[in-house]
Amino acid sequence: MQATPQPEHAWLQRLVGKWNSETECVMGPDQPPTKTTGTEVVRSLGGLWTVGEGSSPSPDPCSCDTIMTLGYDPASRKFVGTFVASVMTHLWHYSGTLNDAGNVLTLDTEGPSFSGEGMTRYQDIIEFVDDSHRTLTSRYLGPDGQWLHFMTAHYRRAD
Repeated sequence: MQATPQPEHAWLQRLVGKWNSETECVMGPDQPPTKTTGTEVVRSLGGLWTVGEGSSPSPDPCSCDTIMTLGYDPASRKFVGTFVASVMTHLWHYSGTLNDAGNVLTLDTEGPSFSGEGMTRYQDIIEFVDDSHRTLTSRYLGPDGQWLHFMTAHYRRAD
């Protein structure tokens, strides 16, 4: 079975390359923001998937390695993927959509709540500012039904 790349697969190929990142993360209302820098290398897997491997080396507990896979499923008409990180045991499963302008991919997922009690909804949002600059913002659905932002990363093309 040979799949034919769709326009959505071509959109994902914009991620391919070497990137430098600057991230600011707030892990709780009483926590100060944490800033880290890192790198990410994103490769194509057959023109249908991307595999991004990130690293934020640090001498403190903020050091983290990540792997994000992204693809597009024409049957469900959704972007799909996974995310894992060296600092957590949860495997995140993505399902998402691209906005009408074609520059923002919103990925819905579910994971452990910040309170440590149960699971909650999350969104990772990839936005292309231009072909050499993209952002990744993360937010979770709070108990009051409002989305709460906790992380922003800026990626700038290194190649």
